[in-house]
Amino acid sequence: MAIIVSVLVSEFDFHLPPELIAQHPPAERAASRMLHLKGASLRDTFFSEFPELLRPTDLLVFNDTRVLPARLFGHRSGHKAQPLSPQNPASREFLHGRIEVLLTRRLPGSDAGEQLWQALVRPGRKIMPGERLYFGDGPLLEAEVLTRGEFGERTLRFLPVPDFFARLERLGHIPLPPYIDREDTAEDRERYQTVFARESGSVAAPTAGLHFTEEILQRIRERGVETASVTLHVGLGTFAPIRSEVVEEHKIHTEWYQISGETAEKITRAKRDGRRVVAVGTTTVRTLEYAAGGAGQDQEQSQLPHTSQQRACMGHPVFAPHSGEANIFIYPGYRFRVVDAMLTNFHLPKSTLLMLVSAFAGRERVLAAYEHAVRERYRFFSYGDCMFLENE
Repeated sequence: MAIIVSVLVSEFDFHLPPELIAQHPPAERAASRMLHLKGASLRDTFFSEFPELLRPTDLLVFNDTRVLPARLFGHRSGHKAQPLSPQNPASREFLHGRIEVLLTRRLPGSDAGEQLWQALVRPGRKIMPGERLYFGDGPLLEAEVLTRGEFGERTLRFLPVPDFFARLERLGHIPLPPYIDREDTAEDRERYQTVFARESGSVAAPTAGLHFTEEILQRIRERGVETASVTLHVGLGTFAPIRSEVVEEHKIHTEWYQISGETAEKITRAKRDGRRVVAVGTTTVRTLEYAAGGAGQDQEQSQLPHTSQQRACMGHPVFAPHSGEANIFIYPGYRFRVVDAMLTNFHLPKSTLLMLVSAFAGRERVLAAYEHAVRERYRFFSYGDCMFLENE
């Protein structure tokens, strides 16, 4: 009888001095440092060297999602809030007070008119279903709270307007991650966005892509490296803490993704020809591995959304254009089917993203590399430095 050994979340912890958490982007995108982990070797370098580390036969895959200015400030009507004491002169102001909304996911059923969104609302306890929220003068946007969920989540229905996303761009703020301890600025509108961002829908940037510039992309093309894009809209679950002690008990979040016909053909051809697929960022890794039917540890997750999307051909995955919801959880023990090398930023202790990287390169090697990065004063997280991981 096989003995099943659980993976503990505590095994992915490391000490990170708070001052190493990058609060601002570097002066230049490509000026970031890069830790190169290849097999057992570890080397300090700079991202500007990345094009020369690629092979001319590689297929480099990006996530072309675009970050929405998904943080909104407004006020509520107050007619569904729990009443306060009439003796309290601040009651009326409180019931109609300022609220903050973070749109986390556009829901099925949304169309060009009515918009349905999952969102976090603060303060949340007094805001009940039926409450109306107003944003901007006029107001420019008006939403009704439909349902109430856990951890401050709400389902919002925005009243139809002809130019919802244009108004969102006008009113919204860039939703910086919680470990960036400052308000967003005009600079973040550009720098918390990749230069190849195309499809709007994320509430967080695919941060490994933030290092690229048009000049770096041109150097990559000049080396003959083929490129392709997938779309995965990054959700708030990226920052959600693991609340269980055992990794297998954690339920991974879902994120909408899409693979075009052109990208599907490029990935299929690269795997058939024995060429490397290099993923830019963990979001790209999750998209490719989920679409290839990655079983990981959860048999339910091994099933593709549509059985015709992928089939085996001489042991290699064959892709077809499709879209869906990716919910694959990658941690040590997972067998990678598509990705042969990856570029990624440094991730939070005990996070699902650190577990994904550990699944690729080995927990001990990754944690040793993180200890090295701390000693060498690398910058961590979204606006921080990066790692390039490749097997021998």
